[in-house]
Amino acid sequence: MKALEQFQAAPPKVSLPDLLPTQEKAAEMDTPLRPQEVPLKGVRTNIVQSIRAFRVSDLQDAASQLNQHFLYANLAHAQTKQDVLDMIAEQFTFPAHFGKNFDALYDCMTDPLHKSGPQPGFIVVLEQIPATAKFDKEAREQLLDIFRDASDYWGDRKIPFRCFYSFL
Repeated sequence: MKALEQFQAAPPKVSLPDLLPTQEKAAEMDTPLRPQEVPLKGVRTNIVQSIRAFRVSDLQDAASQLNQHFLYANLAHAQTKQDVLDMIAEQFTFPAHFGKNFDALYDCMTDPLHKSGPQPGFIVVLEQIPATAKFDKEAREQLLDIFRDASDYWGDRKIPFRCFYSFL
């Protein structure tokens, strides 16, 4: 037993002041290990793309951190072009005079917003765009083209406009 005791290290002697963090150590402990990443780093500022690698909640958080508008529409229950336009108008809270066609959609996404004053940017999510006989591939492409055109519109004004979409 005595042989074993001789190999055990004696506990270090520590005084109470050694246990209390200094201001430097306290500040160091409050500093994150990694610097906070810029939201959507690596995603062009004006783009329409698949949502694949992103969660809606992360995009909403990014919009908040960037002080940008977050527009979200879940289109899972839409069957037709009119359904899609109605749901977007309702969920984006478009004015009552919204014309419910693709031209009117473009207009609501661009000019009135521009005229209302400086805009910080936009993150738009179109989730579960339908793939039905009444909203076919051509209609889906037309819808996305509206958002591509809106992205170009805002890009010309140096305002970020990112649109993320998924299909049902």
